Amino acid sequence: MITILGAGVAGLCAATVLAERGYRVQVMDSGPQAAGASWLAGGMLAPFVEAESAPPEVARLGATAADWWAARVPGVVRRGTLVVALARDQAELDRFAARTTGHERIGPDRIAGLEPDLAGRFGSALYYPDEAHLDPRVALKALAEGLRNRGVTITYDTHFPPEQADIDCRGIAARDNLLDLRAVRGEMLMLHCRDVALSRPVRLLHPRFPVYVVPRDNGLFMVGATMIETDATGPMTLRSASELMSAAFALHPGFAEAAILEMGSGLRPAWPDNLPRLTQAAGRWHLNGLYRHGFLTAPALAGQLADMLAPTRQEAALAY
Repeated sequence: MITILGAGVAGLCAATVLAERGYRVQVMDSGPQAAGASWLAGGMLAPFVEAESAPPEVARLGATAADWWAARVPGVVRRGTLVVALARDQAELDRFAARTTGHERIGPDRIAGLEPDLAGRFGSALYYPDEAHLDPRVALKALAEGLRNRGVTITYDTHFPPEQADIDCRGIAARDNLLDLRAVRGEMLMLHCRDVALSRPVRLLHPRFPVYVVPRDNGLFMVGATMIETDATGPMTLRSASELMSAAFALHPGFAEAAILEMGSGLRPAWPDNLPRLTQAAGRWHLNGLYRHGFLTAPALAGQLADMLAPTRQEAALAY
């Protein structure tokens, strides 16, 4: 039996891949279900867009993420990503284009064709047609259900001694062993708005506080992008709330009438180079440091983990 600590995106992806390969697995989490940084994620499967600020390894790891998720959970939407900027911030759009690939530079007519509610609001945009997105909460629940159908036990609100686990996917909680791991606080809004319709994630560039708006079903929108170098927990700050709301309004004034359903904050785990790692320490495997790319990189890292465990399994079979 392989014991995995952490039922966020890293732990559930690892458990899914291992269970699919025939391993007996159990997942233990010290917190409640429907909590943690993964629950607050945007769910954008955007390797080209993320390459603007992420190391190239992130895009490589995320190249097949959309296919992986689509094969296992409902609701993967393949309509690409749209990146826009206000007229005064066109230099930001040019800079973004220079740092990424996989996009088309489009004008007002094409913008209106893709997103009618943005018609006349932006003179140009970058369209990344090969990207996708999902609802993280739907995806996490679907992975958990799939695991239970395979006989995998997932236990929440329990303390399992880390030293007795085989694989540690606890995120920032694993700093008791991973001393270089740091916390990057992220904050988000969940809005309900009937006055705006979007069919794909839209990123609004800004020199100080860029924002992304991700559509969900039934008039819901997730708004995020804050990255604060702190390990402070607690509710969203007034500054972050003001910046996210102002940016959403700048994208479309219809968001002024949106109902704020949720304000959330969480701590993303990150290494100094912001690259996720699969390491061995304190007698177990650690899949950690996914930073803001959890849903994009976790499937590939879970596959790497399973590949690492395969020789050990073969050696045990030979010894038996």
